[in-house]
Amino acid sequence: MLFNDLFWERWRTILVRGDDEPEYIPAGDETGCHRVVFAHGYFASALHEISHWCIAGERRRQLHDYGYWYCPDGRTREQQAAFESVEVKPQALEWLFSEAAGVTFNISVDNLSGDGACDEAGFRRKVARQARGYLETGSLPPRGRLFLETLLTFYDREVVFGAHLFTPDRERSAI
Repeated sequence: MLFNDLFWERWRTILVRGDDEPEYIPAGDETGCHRVVFAHGYFASALHEISHWCIAGERRRQLHDYGYWYCPDGRTREQQAAFESVEVKPQALEWLFSEAAGVTFNISVDNLSGDGACDEAGFRRKVARQARGYLETGSLPPRGRLFLETLLTFYDREVVFGAHLFTPDRERSAI
C-alpha cells in the first residue's frame, strides 16, 4: 500500500506479491505499468526488491530485472565477489527500510553451497558502512529517501532511527 500510493502516479510502478521468484517487469504489456514482484508475500523480499528499484536508473528500469545477471547458489569466489559488489547498496538500503519499519534485517550472501567463497562478516561490514554512509552523507537515492521517510512516518520511528543502528554486530536485531 505505502509503495503503491507513493510511486504509482509519478513512476507508474506497483509492488506485487508473487508466487515464485522475485523479479522486476517493466511496462510494455497490457498492464501499462512497471511491476516490482516480491517472493511469496515475504516482507523482507518486498523491501529487498524495492531497494533494487530505488537504486535502478531510468535505463535499467526499462529492462527486465534491470538487466542484471543472476548466478544461482554455488558461485565461485569470482562470481561471489561480483554478486557482493552489486548487492552492497541494495542490501544497505534494505537494512535502512527494515529499521524504519521496525523489522529484523538479515544480510544475504545468497551462496550457501558455494566453494567457501563467502566472507559473510566482511560483507556485513561493507553493507553496514554503506547504510551509515547513506545517512551521514545524505546520499540516499531520491526514491529511496522518499520511501524511507514514508516508512519512518507510517511506523512512527523517526525518534529511534539513526546512523548508530547500522553496525556489523547489530545486523540481525531490530528495535
